[in-house]
Amino acid sequence: MAIKDQQVQELLYQALETELGGQKIYETAITCAQNSDLSEEWQKYLEETSNHHQILLETFGELSIDPEKMTPGREVVRHLGESLVRAMQMARESNPEAAEIVATECVVLAETKDHENWQLISRVAEEASGKLAKTLKHASEQVGDQEDEHLYHTKGWARELWLQSLGVPALLPPPEEEKGVKTAIGAARAEQSREDMLK
Repeated sequence: MAIKDQQVQELLYQALETELGGQKIYETAITCAQNSDLSEEWQKYLEETSNHHQILLETFGELSIDPEKMTPGREVVRHLGESLVRAMQMARESNPEAAEIVATECVVLAETKDHENWQLISRVAEEASGKLAKTLKHASEQVGDQEDEHLYHTKGWARELWLQSLGVPALLPPPEEEKGVKTAIGAARAEQSREDMLK
């Protein structure tokens, strides 16, 4: 089966918009963070997300794709990002303590899409050939581990902050961060280890 160039471009447009929206999401999430470790982690992720956006712009340049073009899929991604920002703002205005949990959930939603984008870009790089394969491989190799960390660590934060709010023993920072998790298997193991870590 041949690589569908138009659909690859659509993936790249959605990835670019996800990184653009991601910067605004992290900027807003940081204003909701009450925990200084979480705020510091998100500051790092904001810087990395800005870098991922730059990497994608370079990728667009290498592949002679117009980064300004708006597609229907890209519009949907933009709308979702703006909605997550608005959700955090609403939470911050009504209950600053709850806003931290809302922010972690919004980041998890955004990073789920972001993580999937980069997994797909990496997969296309494996299946493609020539300049497309080389360019996408170079981009995804720079980003992959960071995207894993963004998703799995923030999922851990969301779980532990919820547990804390429920009056259940919580680990902050979460085990995912303490163990430097970068895979789904590692995240599952970190979550399983939390009972031992609480002792």
